[in-house]
Amino acid sequence: MLDGIVLEKNAVPAASIVTDVFERTARAMAAQWGVPTYKFLMMPHPIANLTEAELDQRAREMAPEVARLLLEGQG
Repeated sequence: MLDGIVLEKNAVPAASIVTDVFERTARAMAAQWGVPTYKFLMMPHPIANLTEAELDQRAREMAPEVARLLLEGQG
């Protein structure tokens, strides 16, 4: 999350992704870093127990959202 915020503050498009249980933490971090409306993506938690194939599937499913966020930006 912080990497995405810092990149965006330096005019580098970014797409931060957090798992859903960290939504409140992500919003608090964005507010703390001065961008309370920072847009980020969420995926279901947990991911640590997923196989490589399952992670790949999640990434493929999220790819259109990542592309949209990168193209639309934070504005």
